[in-house]
Order: sequence, then C-alpha cells, then structure tokens
Amino acid sequence: MARVVVDVMPKPEILDPQGQAIQKALGRMGFETVSGVRQGKRFEVEVDGELDEAALAKVEQMAETLLANTVIEEYTVRVES
Repeated sequence: MARVVVDVMPKPEILDPQGQAIQKALGRMGFETVSGVRQGKRFEVEVDGELDEAALAKVEQMAETLLANTVIEEYTVRVES
C-alpha cells in the first residue's frame, strides 16, 4: 500500500483570515518573529496496489474535483515514502 499526500493551500492572492488569526495569536503568545501564516489542508490517500502513473493520475483527479476548490486553492500531490 502506498501513501500519497495532497497539500491544499489558498492561492497567494486569496485573503486567509484563519492564517491571520493564527499569526496574531502567536504574537500574543510571545512568538513575535512570525511575519505570516497561511492555513491549508493535508490529505493522506492510501492507494492499494502498485503506485504507477495511472494511480497518481487518479489522485490528481481526486484533488482537482473534490479535495481542492481550484478557484481559490492550489494543490500539490507527492508520494510519501
């Protein structure tokens, strides 16, 4: 069984209020050196069988159609060893 990780983040031009709230909270907790935070999502997809190009293409399709809102988010797909 192979594990594929899909990381989803807001596009750089999209305002991230959750990230801003986290940044402000960190500052209040004494972490003043943090100049920015962006909050995203991580999906771990376990794939049965061989992890070939076709299986990776299926995970790409999953990310494109369900895991990420491609209007406001971008995603990366990577194999975790």
